[in-house]
Amino acid sequence: QVELVESGGGLVQPGGSLRLSCAASESIFSFNVMGWYRQAPGKERELVAAFTNDGTTNYGDSVKGRFTISSSVAENTVYLQMNSLKPEDTAVYYCNSKRYRPRLTEYWGQGTLVTVAS
Repeated sequence: QVELVESGGGLVQPGGSLRLSCAASESIFSFNVMGWYRQAPGKERELVAAFTNDGTTNYGDSVKGRFTISSSVAENTVYLQMNSLKPEDTAVYYCNSKRYRPRLTEYWGQGTLVTVAS
């Protein structure tokens, strides 16, 4: 069973930065897609950033230019660097991975809370 373990959440002031980490129990090369989603109270879960194993990267419109997704193959870890944080970025952030074969299978981490407040 694939495990995704997030870390790095916490309280940060508006305008600050935070880096989230997602450690995977298997090689990140074994997934077709890896990324981050978030869910704020009373809202639906939304895509923050994701990359595919063919090199495509996508960002949610609200984080473009502020957040950067990256990875370390050696550490089987995906990162989310978050800069210029805003109160509306407050949410639980979830790591996500997908495999397309033999059938679509999706994995989720337990989530890490990011609170942006003064």
